[in-house]
Amino acid sequence: MFSRLSSLRLRLRSGPVCFAASGSSCRATVEHDRARQRFTVSPGTGAEAHESAVLSYRFTGEKEVDLISTFVPETFRGQGVAALLSEAAMDFLVEENLKARVSCWYIKKYIEEHPVQQFKDLVIP
Repeated sequence: MFSRLSSLRLRLRSGPVCFAASGSSCRATVEHDRARQRFTVSPGTGAEAHESAVLSYRFTGEKEVDLISTFVPETFRGQGVAALLSEAAMDFLVEENLKARVSCWYIKKYIEEHPVQQFKDLVIP
């Protein structure tokens, strides 16, 4: 049986992660754009297809990042998208053995609300 963290790693490594914005259909995925140092979620189709939720980070050292900000367009707020982005970013830290400064208020809140010790150990106070 996988732990929650192992499950997250598997999802991140295996490609895009689905999130159901409404109902059971998969309408968006989390993508990690390493070159632009961000995670994004975009709806699959429809009028909102051009809008993306974004979690931005930047490297501040060889093994250190700053989780700068999250932004979720109003059209899909309140559906767990920011949490999904935060989850993917924390999993990235674990996989890459990175430490993080957390500038974003939402990511700080996410870490407090998800008391996984491994996540807390990655945060630089």
